[in-house]
Amino acid sequence: MANYKELEGFGVQTLATDPDSPGWVGSIFYNSTSGTFKTVKPGGIAAGTWASGGTLNNSRFESAAGVGTQTAAMIVGRSSPTPVAVTEQYDGSAWTEVADLNSARGRGQGAGASYTSALVFGGVLFPADTTSALNESWNGSAWTEVGDLPTARSDGGGFGTQTAAILAGGDRPGPTTATFSWNGTSWASATAINTARQYNASAGIQTAGMIFGGRTPANSAATELYNGSTWTEVADLNTARYQLGGFGTQTSTIAAGATPAATTAEAWDGSTWTTVNSLANPAVAHNTAAGADNTSGLVAYLTATEEWTAPEVVINTLTTS
Repeated sequence: MANYKELEGFGVQTLATDPDSPGWVGSIFYNSTSGTFKTVKPGGIAAGTWASGGTLNNSRFESAAGVGTQTAAMIVGRSSPTPVAVTEQYDGSAWTEVADLNSARGRGQGAGASYTSALVFGGVLFPADTTSALNESWNGSAWTEVGDLPTARSDGGGFGTQTAAILAGGDRPGPTTATFSWNGTSWASATAINTARQYNASAGIQTAGMIFGGRTPANSAATELYNGSTWTEVADLNTARYQLGGFGTQTSTIAAGATPAATTAEAWDGSTWTTVNSLANPAVAHNTAAGADNTSGLVAYLTATEEWTAPEVVINTLTTS
């Protein structure tokens, strides 16, 4: 019978730490720290899991926006139980309060790749409970009011950057198909989405974005992609829902949570949605999610944070019987 060296061309290697590179897939190694033999298997979104992260300083529900990545995220505003303008930043382990919005609000939309540069637009102002057209820009230390939306809007999908953003769908009145585009100075009307909706999630950049889920007023599973000029309907979510959270890119996205509070999570690979491991705790995640792609991100709800990680490889300990 052939041994491992004869099959692989080298003996079992000894490592002090587990490898994290796909180049190790299919290998067996000896971990000298734990004193165990281990094997390396493929990772990816199917192996992704949710884990508890840092606790928010302020409970969040129906925030004005969530932007950034798992290690540089920002959650802004809130509508309930008490409206706030508070902004918090996340460094991958802890939330820190920073400068407040100029106008307390929730149920808005946001855009931004990091907590150093972001945009928050629309929403519901409190205590008057009026829909807002306000737009505020964040430079890493302070909020500044900039060009308003053409029409007051809440509960839509926002994506992009501080200088190139999209707002699609929403309500008050609504649901709507209207889309607005931001060029860093002003908003302009853009091509309407195909299905009027509100409470929809979103991801991507201005020239390669997407929206998914929402209410039409029925719960929606519809997904639409945006190429900077037109919207195209593509494969639906597996579970129709609204007030879900979304983060990632047009080809690598996570959708999680819903109203009523749900644990359902799905991953998008550019052509299809796949149901993945559920959140540990039910969440209404609309505007309280942030992440770079479908391998890394977070959802914040009430005071809890859940971090999503899809590893490149999975390490299993070999056992004998």
